[in-house]
Amino acid sequence: MAAEGRSRRDFLRRTAVTVAAGGLATVLPVAYGEPNGKRKAGDAAGVDASESASLRAHAQARGLLVGCAVIPEKLTGEPEYASLVAHQANILVPENAMKWAALRPAPDRFDFGGADTIVQFARAHKQRVRGHNLCWHEALPAWFASTVTKENAAEFLTKHIETVAGRYAGKLQAWDVVNEAIDPKSGRPDGLRKSPWLEMIGPEYIDLAFRTARKADGTALLTYNDYGIELDSPDQTAKREAVMALVRRMQASGTPIDAVGVQSHLDASTKLPGAGLQQFVRELAKMGLQVFVTEMDVNDRKITGTVEGRDQAVAEVYRNYLSMMLLEPNINVALTWGISDRYTWLNGPKYRRADGQPERPLPFNADYNPTPAFFAVRTAIDKRQLRIWH
Repeated sequence: MAAEGRSRRDFLRRTAVTVAAGGLATVLPVAYGEPNGKRKAGDAAGVDASESASLRAHAQARGLLVGCAVIPEKLTGEPEYASLVAHQANILVPENAMKWAALRPAPDRFDFGGADTIVQFARAHKQRVRGHNLCWHEALPAWFASTVTKENAAEFLTKHIETVAGRYAGKLQAWDVVNEAIDPKSGRPDGLRKSPWLEMIGPEYIDLAFRTARKADGTALLTYNDYGIELDSPDQTAKREAVMALVRRMQASGTPIDAVGVQSHLDASTKLPGAGLQQFVRELAKMGLQVFVTEMDVNDRKITGTVEGRDQAVAEVYRNYLSMMLLEPNINVALTWGISDRYTWLNGPKYRRADGQPERPLPFNADYNPTPAFFAVRTAIDKRQLRIWH
């Protein structure tokens, strides 16, 4: 940690940060490595880590959007975090700031503080933003259960989407309109998850959400987003098939949908995704749909041994997975769920490693130094030819 600490101080000395009158950090592009490409502590040996070698620079050269989930309080309150996000990403997604619980402190009141911070930061640094999300069965405000009923649920959902998507109309690259609506284990023939929205409105809540989102914002790409569809295991294959069936039903009924988000929360100890996911992506391309890698991280919970060995296992997953995905012409967007191990959700109590060590699932470690995963992501980006999906 001593070497990593010195490296972080070097990073800070090369960081230029000013704070605008409104308190939003305005971050100048900086290098986290030596200007001449010399290696610093925490970098992979012999690999250029200069400013021009950022993920953002490599992605833009290949027509890609590459970014991460962000926390608004860190963008305004932690210069190191803000600098890294500004330098490495050309697209951002709120980790929590656009979910119902964050936006709806009361049934008749909205709070856009955190969401606005992210949109303003992105505009200041010429980044795009994905909205996440307009309809989900989790992250609902405390008042929801006692206020929303079968009689008013459709009205609440419609009003929420009109207000939120309408506020950011023309400013977002995409919206995750409906998140995680499929769960074959719920036992329904259509594969839909038994959620409050399904129970109060019925299956048509999905069509209602997408149609309302299109009316509120005619420019954002409307996305269905889900997890656990990457592997060829029986459970994930069944879920992937149910997602495909949902998308086909939506298209057949004229419900507007532009993309499918594959969350890509992966496990370094599990066999990598392969033919099933690749076929899924290609079938969506035939349907005229884009695919986004929306929430990628690689947990090392079951990887034993040294930190170096764990990092290499994580990096291998990034390299192989993104190399496969980014070669598909209808995948032009890839985001990780966070940028630094310092704030990953995988270090919460529910996912703690047996040995008590923090997980290291992201391209930058807790001291904001690049891990082998960073270089693996960059290698995958570099394999992509400059192609724009139409």
